[in-house]
Parts: sequence; C-alpha cells; structure tokens
Amino acid sequence: MSKPTIHKTALVETDQIGDDTKIWAFAHVMAGAVIGADCNIGDHAFIETGAKVGNGVTIKNNALIWKGVHIADYVYIGPNVVCTNDCNPRSARMPLMKQKGLAEKDWL
Repeated sequence: MSKPTIHKTALVETDQIGDDTKIWAFAHVMAGAVIGADCNIGDHAFIETGAKVGNGVTIKNNALIWKGVHIADYVYIGPNVVCTNDCNPRSARMPLMKQKGLAEKDWL
C-alpha cells in the first residue's frame, strides 16, 4: 500500500483519502469528502463536502459528486456524470424557499 497520488494542479482539501488512490489534474475534492482506497479520480472531477466514495471506485473526467451522495465499492462513474442530491431542485434564493428556511434534512 502506498499514499495517495495527487496531481500538482488538483485542489484536495480533505485528508480522508485511502491508500493507492490517484487524483488527477484540476480535480477538486472538498474538505469533509471521504474517498476510499485504490480509487481513480479523473481530471476536472468535483467531489463536494459530505460525499463518500467507496474503495476501488473510478470517477472519470468532469464528473460531479454532491454532498450526501454515497458511492459503493468498485463503482464506475463515467465522464460528465452528475450525481445530484436533491430530487426537487430549486434555488435557495427563491422567495418561497427563503421563507421556508429549508433545513438540509428536508431536502438532502
């Protein structure tokens, strides 16, 4: 087992990355994201705070993994895939949403 390999242009803000994982150019992994061992995270992928990626996962270029998304072991996420975390997306700036003051537990 070896430490993760992180490309010099990747922005990685978490220390929760398993051994032998590779994170390529211009990927962004936010603080609080968890990535398992032996993963391959492609160029320009984005993994948000609160996302969890299992072991042996491949996430191809430009994929977006949002908060609350959990990816099981050995899953393949193709290029440009967007894993959303909201079945009924709407802008938090919408007046009705501001009035409701939606709690994360109500939509995530």
